[in-house]
Amino acid sequence: MLQNEIQEGAQIVPDGESVEKTLSIIELIGSGGTAGMVIIAILFVLLVFAIYIYFERLFAIKAASKIDANFMNQIKDHVSNGKTDSAQILCAHVNTPVSRLINKGISRIGKPLEDINTAIENAGRLEVYELERNVSVLATISGVAPMIGFLGTVIGMILSIFEIANAGGQIDIKLLADGLYTAMTTTVGGLIVGIVAYMAYNHLVVKTDKVVYQMEAHSLEFLDHLNEPI
Repeated sequence: MLQNEIQEGAQIVPDGESVEKTLSIIELIGSGGTAGMVIIAILFVLLVFAIYIYFERLFAIKAASKIDANFMNQIKDHVSNGKTDSAQILCAHVNTPVSRLINKGISRIGKPLEDINTAIENAGRLEVYELERNVSVLATISGVAPMIGFLGTVIGMILSIFEIANAGGQIDIKLLADGLYTAMTTTVGGLIVGIVAYMAYNHLVVKTDKVVYQMEAHSLEFLDHLNEPI
């Protein structure tokens, strides 16, 4: 009986005392109306797409940057001993951007050094293109997502103005709620997706630059070895 009285007492709210109202993220999105939910759905798809591209490229770039520290020493030994076939087999086994560039250079041994350098540079451009595949999409999402969010803001403002026009001069904040929710939720959603995509893009650019530097350094080391006097 005492427990029942406590439970009943907990439900009693004194007159004049305000009750704190909470709003979950799902309820907040739902409060934006159909237009708000459509825009949030588009932003969510862009977010998932951006995250997928980021991790797919991140793992690919990490795999491309892995190379044995003794790789170049083995290549130099094979080339110095005239074992170009063994050097090419080693490059094929390692199978990284660096090894593919070196393999391209080995396949041109016997030709002028300038031709070897040109072949490596051409192969390097293809490798960089492969590393940067789909990364530009992240840059596009980082710019488009906030614009889509601002589109929701404009739609929300239009809905609010429409409600004011139909209110007959009697403005009720409840009539404006849907439009304001649409404006605010889409703006926040667009900015969040844009920030995530922008950070992911810049991180991948830094990682790619490190691999490009690695390719350039090993290519120069290989060319310097070919240019050494016998």
